Amino acid sequence: MATPEVRTGTVDFDGHQTWYRVTGDLDASAATGKPPVVVLHGGPGAAHNYCLAMTGLADDGRAVVHYDQLGCGNSTHLPDADPGFWTVDLFVREFRNLVGALGIERFHLLGQSWGGMLGPEVVLADDTGVASLSICDSPASMALWLEAANTLREQLPPEVQRTLLEHEAAGTTDSQEYVAAMDVFYGRHVCRARPVPPEVTASFAQIDDDPTVYHTMNGPSEFHVVGSLKEWSVVDRLDGIRVPTLVVAGAYDEAMPIVWQPFLDRIADVRSHVFAGSSHMPHVEEPEEFTRVVGGFLREHDPH
Repeated sequence: MATPEVRTGTVDFDGHQTWYRVTGDLDASAATGKPPVVVLHGGPGAAHNYCLAMTGLADDGRAVVHYDQLGCGNSTHLPDADPGFWTVDLFVREFRNLVGALGIERFHLLGQSWGGMLGPEVVLADDTGVASLSICDSPASMALWLEAANTLREQLPPEVQRTLLEHEAAGTTDSQEYVAAMDVFYGRHVCRARPVPPEVTASFAQIDDDPTVYHTMNGPSEFHVVGSLKEWSVVDRLDGIRVPTLVVAGAYDEAMPIVWQPFLDRIADVRSHVFAGSSHMPHVEEPEEFTRVVGGFLREHDPH
């Protein structure tokens, strides 16, 4: 099979630039009845790099669109923006601006982690053109996310728990000791692949280089959430999602079943799949199985 073409570019958004990467041919993808899949990366602020394995979804002739949300990666960085600038609505509007600029009329929407929180917000705001929604490793509310995180945190070695608590209390979460303690959690529940793939390392590195969005909306770590998303929830609005939806997670995922159960309870047309050998990044940890499961779902919901 020929290697799909790749092109990159930027589109203007409110005077800033959103960078995108298209794997495959958008026109050919649409013409053959296989709408492109647009990927919403996590973080917030993690950039697209760690999601590049999802280009495997292009192997059947479907175009795959990655992009860097505003404030990270190759898109415009705004380290001096007022914290109130970084809202869910901002990223919903940015997404719609990108899809419109690329001339995409019908598409599958796939969100991973924070992207899987943003995906339902996009659909609830306007589901025009959405053929399906895939929610990968994501919570329906931050309260549920923190409940799961604290459950998993209590299973860490006592000395690791102690280090986390001490630095959170002292406000020294940027210390190397805290980072090392977090790495224990990450190795269990975020990415179990060893060595950590370079594209995953690249996403983490760019958060370190500019943590503006992550720190403002989330906080210093996965379970020390003090940012603007702390009270976020989509639970009470899920009945409004009318597009076919797939919910996936890993068996060792920090996104424990309690965080995504509301999607199953309240979305009318929904199914789920758990990847037995994965944590928070099945697309990295079990890429072939991820492509098989998600690709099959997309094909099932292509126009016929």
